[in-house]
Amino acid sequence: MRDRRAVLLMAYGGPASLDEVEAFLLDVRGGRETPRELVEEVRGRYAAIGGASPLAAITRAQAAALEEHLAGDPAAEYRVFVGMRHGEPRIARAVGEMAAQGRRRLVALCLAPHYSRLSVGAYLARLDEALAAVGGGFEAVRVESWHDHPGFLDAVAERVVEALAEAAPAEVDRVVFTAHSLPARIVAEGDPYDAQLRATCQGVAARVEAARGRPLPWTFAYQSAAYGARDWLGPSLEETLPALARQGHRTLLACPVGFVSDHVEVLYDLDVEARRLAAEHGATLRRTRSLDTSPTFVAALAGLVTAAARAFPG
Repeated sequence: MRDRRAVLLMAYGGPASLDEVEAFLLDVRGGRETPRELVEEVRGRYAAIGGASPLAAITRAQAAALEEHLAGDPAAEYRVFVGMRHGEPRIARAVGEMAAQGRRRLVALCLAPHYSRLSVGAYLARLDEALAAVGGGFEAVRVESWHDHPGFLDAVAERVVEALAEAAPAEVDRVVFTAHSLPARIVAEGDPYDAQLRATCQGVAARVEAARGRPLPWTFAYQSAAYGARDWLGPSLEETLPALARQGHRTLLACPVGFVSDHVEVLYDLDVEARRLAAEHGATLRRTRSLDTSPTFVAALAGLVTAAARAFPG
């Protein structure tokens, strides 16, 4: 009989409607009241991308694709669960469902490739709380970072090559890799987030250069800093796009290497705000497609799961 295992895919979450935006922000802010102007600003962002976050639906699709990919494993029968840090289904709910089904061997994987204690660390803390609440008894393996996994790098490189081909006959002057900014103090504290992001960019660029047979001009910038944030990691995208335009770069390609799914930071921060900023400075900004359910990406997730599961005894 095959070993019955669970996989937990963890993602950030988002409001399922405009009416849920205020409650979502309250949850994100740990119960602190959100300034009214920020609520309205964020509600406007979600209105601009269709009135809701697509993240939960995309994560469920990724889970279904991963479960199908893992179905051929002769040693184990996997069920893939989805748990959100902010929103439903929550991480605690997913762990409760695993316990109810008697699936006590768990591979936990945050859908954020780059480790920071402020991001991935927060997901894992929620997981630990959920495991304690159901009374333990789990064998849990946590995948903390996968920024340099070959399959992940291959999947991102595929999206870049695809976007460069779609831009033809225009030639992209520069690829701008992006990721969510975090407080700059984490670097001095030894957090690997910034170094891992830059290693990912180098790995993706090398693959794109090999596929195209020529150098890839690229740079890296941080996006989507928190409301009113100061002293966060840079350079910021708001600084980078005008600077590139001043240098004569007119056709730019954004690749949100820190994200694996469409959500508001991609669909609004890049597709609306960053594109508008580039246009104001005389440049055109395109974007690579998100990984979402890319077969190469799903295969990479499966590889991460099966490699982590080797830690289970027996």
